[in-house]
Amino acid sequence: MRYSELSRRLAGASQKMLTQTLRSLEADGLVTRTVTPTVPVTVTYELTDLGLSLNHVIAGLKDWAETHMADVLAHREGHHREGHHRTGHHRTATEH
Repeated sequence: MRYSELSRRLAGASQKMLTQTLRSLEADGLVTRTVTPTVPVTVTYELTDLGLSLNHVIAGLKDWAETHMADVLAHREGHHREGHHRTGHHRTATEH
């Protein structure tokens, strides 16, 4: 996928963050980066076999997020409404 397409799809990510993340993924062997000497230069990224092996894990995480997002947002809203984000108090596992 071309860098410009990734940037469009990840509209909330800054160019700096996207570039750093792609460099890390390349260093980890999860993506390959190909530079084509066009004007302007075309840079594409593709998942490696190692990167593709994460597909089922990521799909599972996506499914979980889609199933539970309303609950997560409700808890977050309740947490903020109660003012926990300002107190600095962190509950332990035994506090409820």
